[in-house]
Amino acid sequence: MLGGGTGAELGAYGVLQAAGLLFFAFAGYARIATMGEEVRDPARTIPRAITIAFVVAVVVYAAIAVVTLGALGPAGVAATPDPLTAAVRANGWAWAAPVVTVGAALASLGALLALIAGIGRTTLAMAREGDLPRWLGAVHPRYAVPRRAELALGAVVVLLVLTVDLRGAIGFSSFGVLLYYFVANASAFTQPREQRRYWRWLTVLGAVGCLVLVVTLPPLAIVVGVLVLAAGFALRLAMRARGSRRA
Repeated sequence: MLGGGTGAELGAYGVLQAAGLLFFAFAGYARIATMGEEVRDPARTIPRAITIAFVVAVVVYAAIAVVTLGALGPAGVAATPDPLTAAVRANGWAWAAPVVTVGAALASLGALLALIAGIGRTTLAMAREGDLPRWLGAVHPRYAVPRRAELALGAVVVLLVLTVDLRGAIGFSSFGVLLYYFVANASAFTQPREQRRYWRWLTVLGAVGCLVLVVTLPPLAIVVGVLVLAAGFALRLAMRARGSRRA
């Protein structure tokens, strides 16, 4: 793939690609930011919640990585599709393998619910702006949630689970996540000084880092991501043109 690169180059490329693929696992704190309309004192609550969530996630991921690598080694982790249950069995706790499996399923369900909640709010905002059909902007009169957006998103998730290899979907997910974090960093760079929380050079570093990780993703993930992005732009233009004609 790299055309005659050295082992060091292959190693660096592998680390960057792994970082890009795993980036989606840290995307949960963005879901917190999309809930600004539904929390009290969002300027104070959301930054604190993001910081706490990020630190807890890093500690948990690091602990799991150390335990798994200690039990299986790098080669063992790479050779098994279920390293957590393999690590449990390697330590003589085969009875706990079903517990780990159920725990992983529950953790995935929690992540899915958070994803639906966050993207549902993003869909609501896009519907209000006319970038998506406006009927998706309906809010439940009692529970104040974007009911149509979340139902539509749930239907899309079910369809993907039934028809797509989710391991391949991770690459596309990482492409999208890195892209919108690039946009977020670029947007933060334009903030006025009185609204800025951090140094500008951090936003530049973040934007460059996102681009580096994007270009090191698997080629198929990049191609699919670009095609979906182009389809999204085409849909937005069509929606804007339709709105202009109605006006």
